[in-house]
Amino acid sequence: MSGVGGIGGPGGGGSLQQIMAMRQQILDRSQLLQQVHTASTGAPDAPVAPNGPGEGFTGALKSALDGVSAAQSRAEGLSAAYERGEVTDVAQVMLARQEAGVAFEATMQVRNRLLSAYQDIMRMGV
Repeated sequence: MSGVGGIGGPGGGGSLQQIMAMRQQILDRSQLLQQVHTASTGAPDAPVAPNGPGEGFTGALKSALDGVSAAQSRAEGLSAAYERGEVTDVAQVMLARQEAGVAFEATMQVRNRLLSAYQDIMRMGV
């Protein structure tokens, strides 16, 4: 059984337990971050009342872009702090970077949908 990558070797049980414990910590923190993110994004969205016909969409779009920018800034700040040795929790840094990446990807998908809708409207005959 030497082909298992050292898991069954001397000290392998302890390192496997450490990996499983780290995995559980990451999952717990991820779940906690999702709860915090849901709580923080759920409250501001509820009282949005458009003042005019286009302000609701414009405001929602601006709010979403500001959120993406904030996520990217936070991830950049945590990465820089980790490089300087100020932050030692690599899971926190990686979660922030993943959140920023997902937010950016979602923004790009919205942009693509909006562009496609605009092109469809422009192709319509009058």
